[in-house]
Amino acid sequence: MNLSKARKPRLRTIAGVALGVALCFEMSGALAQALGLVEAYHAALLNDPTYRGAIYDNQAGQENIALGRAGLLPKVQAVYVPSKNRADITTTQTYLGKEYQNTTHPSYDSLNATIQIRQPLFNLGALAGYKQGIAKAEYSDAQFASRAQDLVLRLVGAYAEAQYAEDQLALATAQRDAYLEQMHVNVRMFKQGEGTKTDMLETQSRASLAEAQVLEAQDNLTTARHTLAGIVGMEITELVPLSRDFKALPIEPPSAEAWRAIALTKNAEIVALNAAIEVSRQEANRQRSGHAPTLDLVASYGQQNATTTSTYNQDSTVRAVGVELNIPIFSGGYTSAATRQAVAGYEKTRTDLDAKISQISVEVQKQFSLVLSGAQKIEALMKSVESASLLIEATKQSIKGGVRINLDLLNAQQQLYASRRDLAQARYNYLLAYLRLRNAAGTLGAQDLIDIAGYFTQIN
Repeated sequence: MNLSKARKPRLRTIAGVALGVALCFEMSGALAQALGLVEAYHAALLNDPTYRGAIYDNQAGQENIALGRAGLLPKVQAVYVPSKNRADITTTQTYLGKEYQNTTHPSYDSLNATIQIRQPLFNLGALAGYKQGIAKAEYSDAQFASRAQDLVLRLVGAYAEAQYAEDQLALATAQRDAYLEQMHVNVRMFKQGEGTKTDMLETQSRASLAEAQVLEAQDNLTTARHTLAGIVGMEITELVPLSRDFKALPIEPPSAEAWRAIALTKNAEIVALNAAIEVSRQEANRQRSGHAPTLDLVASYGQQNATTTSTYNQDSTVRAVGVELNIPIFSGGYTSAATRQAVAGYEKTRTDLDAKISQISVEVQKQFSLVLSGAQKIEALMKSVESASLLIEATKQSIKGGVRINLDLLNAQQQLYASRRDLAQARYNYLLAYLRLRNAAGTLGAQDLIDIAGYFTQIN
């Protein structure tokens, strides 16, 4: 399988995610008054530091292909050495039985210019390095896909947290206002001789507690908005709220086992570890090739001018073509040790893959169950909110008839706001569980974010 060709569809998918979101942003940006989820994602693609770092990591990872291929391509080397030389040449001559020495000091320029081309013909280490480079690029692609999906999860999580904090503040404020209104009713009834001081104290206590909850909700909202601002790179003043109409998303395929099967082939972390296994395997092959001979085709062209004292007045041109065979004999045990080390790394990566498969399988089952139970929980809480609202009206009527007391009404109001809070949280948790399920399966993309964004609507 040509791994370099297999990488291209995933790269196009990643590019399509950004393009699709950008187009959505162009169409909806002019109409949006509050920051919507799609607009927030577009801003995060441009401004989130973690995602931007992932882009550069991926760019660096792609260079592993060129690095690995370089070992199989020709290497061209040029040498140009101009020199100025001064020699001391002493000659000995014998004349009439005596030796005479004569020393000269010639000064001359020399030149050695050579260009050499070396093409590997047989090099197992270079071949393993090439395959390893492709696997490293595959690993980088999978890591980038994982971080792109992680951006969706982090953004939706932060967006939901900020919107939930807004909901909490609104609920806490409404609860406090209801207690204050009830306190005014208690005071009026007490003045008319129809109420008790105990009723006023009970309501005052609940109102004071509600005021503290409002202050806490304001702090939580500030923190949540700052967290979201760190991802999208802009100040958060208003978000598009969650729609009141809430319908469960279709879950296809309908079984956890089917989702697990998808995850085994598409989950980004599993894909990355499969690529890491190939990297480790080729590293073992590369180290093992230290025992194998190498064969290179070598061609050179050189010009020499006065390169020695005996040829300082001569020019020469040398052309050579041949093969060079290198046979390793002994390297002090380095090759054997490096091979054992690489094999151990390969086995370690395989165990990491087994552990990740188990982890992802558990995550798929967990999120699939949360999606199913989340839909049922939302339906039950919607009924609870409706029942709590009816209970408040019934309690008010019962108080007028003397059957119920003020504390019953306060408890009914507390139950209503607790149900509304739990319903809001259940809705956000359901949406996050849906995204986490698709993330665990490796199918999370721009369309999923657009589907989730449909649950948030601008209120006119």
